[in-house]
Amino acid sequence: MNYVGIDIGSTASKVVTLGDKNIEFVLPTGWSSKETVDEIKNRLLSYDIDVCDDNTKVVATGYGRISVDFADKIITEITCHGKGGTEIAKGDCTIIDIGGQDTKVIIVENNFVSDFIMNDKCSAGTGKFIEVMANRLGVTIDELFNMAKKGETVKISSLCTVFAESEVISFIGKGAKREDIAAGVIDSVASKVATLCNKKKLSDKIIITGGISHNEYFADLLSKKLKTKVECSKKGRYAGALGAALLAKEL
Repeated sequence: MNYVGIDIGSTASKVVTLGDKNIEFVLPTGWSSKETVDEIKNRLLSYDIDVCDDNTKVVATGYGRISVDFADKIITEITCHGKGGTEIAKGDCTIIDIGGQDTKVIIVENNFVSDFIMNDKCSAGTGKFIEVMANRLGVTIDELFNMAKKGETVKISSLCTVFAESEVISFIGKGAKREDIAAGVIDSVASKVATLCNKKKLSDKIIITGGISHNEYFADLLSKKLKTKVECSKKGRYAGALGAALLAKEL
């Protein structure tokens, strides 16, 4: 048997398979979730995994989960991230999932999601905010983080992405160093995430999931703001897909 978890995010789509074959890969979601799902289906077929076969169980989650028309079951992001995050953390934890369009704080107790909170509809404090600011500075997201490490933080106070971008343009016009602006951008994201986290009682163990979950610099910055250890993980971006695959085993 193969158990397939598919997490169609707003920016990236992640796939994890468990069972006879253990595989993981990520693709950009692009403009069409449906096209991405077809690409995933073909990619899995190249690994000899037929999603329509009786020996394959598929669970879909994420922003575009309804596009996975061959899924045996569709499950919410909260449930899948809770399951996958717990597997990564090896037990109960708080999961800070920084996605493309939203940020979620999920608390797992006794292997079940006991509480969660999401940010509002504004993209400030999310992966999209980081992407917009990186584009404005003419760098990749990885380059933005590398520059931030070398900079002195400038204060970006706007809660709205559009107004925050205007602040960045103003700093550029005043001749501020890109490193300092980058540091301000990342600090702004960490502050917004910390504000969301502080609305809940966090677990002793805290992990980051999502596209920047592997970034030690961000984890350290968030740890300072929360005054407690926040762990990063190279597997963090696959938390939703991993949780979906684990839930597929229970079907």
